[in-house]
Amino acid sequence: MELVLPVETRTAVEYVGLSRVQGPLVFVSGATDVGYLELAEVVAGDGDSRMGRVLGVSERTTVVEVFEGTVGLQASRCRMRFLGGPFTYHVSAEEVLGRVFDGLGRLLNGGPAPMAGEARYINGLPISPVARVYPQDFIQTGISAIDGMNSLVRGQKLPIFSGSGFPHAQIAAQIGRQARLLEKEERFALVFAAMGIKYEEAQFFRKDLEESGSLKNAALFLNLADSPSIKRLITPRIALTVAEHLAFSEGMHVLVILTDMTNYCEALREVATSKGEVPSRKGYPGYLYSDLASIYE
Repeated sequence: MELVLPVETRTAVEYVGLSRVQGPLVFVSGATDVGYLELAEVVAGDGDSRMGRVLGVSERTTVVEVFEGTVGLQASRCRMRFLGGPFTYHVSAEEVLGRVFDGLGRLLNGGPAPMAGEARYINGLPISPVARVYPQDFIQTGISAIDGMNSLVRGQKLPIFSGSGFPHAQIAAQIGRQARLLEKEERFALVFAAMGIKYEEAQFFRKDLEESGSLKNAALFLNLADSPSIKRLITPRIALTVAEHLAFSEGMHVLVILTDMTNYCEALREVATSKGEVPSRKGYPGYLYSDLASIYE
């Protein structure tokens, strides 16, 4: 993973000791000049460095979510540095297509980490509804129930609701393998992000795209169930950052598949609970739907 920050924004201030460690979060007292969603670095007593970002700022306490988890961190022996900028990710078609990444955008199938291309802020920028093209280009998925009764159109979203034990993973893989534009011969790319999945599912997605030859035009992001849940909040935003670059800078048609959003919501609930926020229905935070809208829109 390449985290890019302007040199002049880096800070030499280091805070020794944490107020407390709670779930996937750490709390720091007395930090000044810290911004919301700013990148931070936590250095454990043994020298192990872990990246995180600021999740809350007040006059007394700064809350930081740690991407690699907080297991093994001792509050009194840790040091905290704030890096003065947000999470950015290098994107270019040559660097991301045909490759498999983990939930933080680090390569899993060998080769150098993405270095070339444009550094983009992973939370993206809002798109004016007026500037959107009217959805009319049909995308064939190869699944007759979808193509005939609930067709997918470029510029449109298609949710798939499923229960435990149903073959939603196979459907997602089949769509990724077969989807194509019928009427236009233009460059087509797939951005596939899987969150909180088992190792067997990750291998299935990877093998399916490789054997079908679809991986050469795809960027695959795999966040496993045994990784810290905080990474699930980053994975879809990195994937969408890549998709935005391919679509708006490279001029490609991009199909984005996100699975499983339930795992994303459960990670959001865990973080909200650790922060002590008032829960709403089923323990999820009240801003769940606005957070999902920031991804879908």
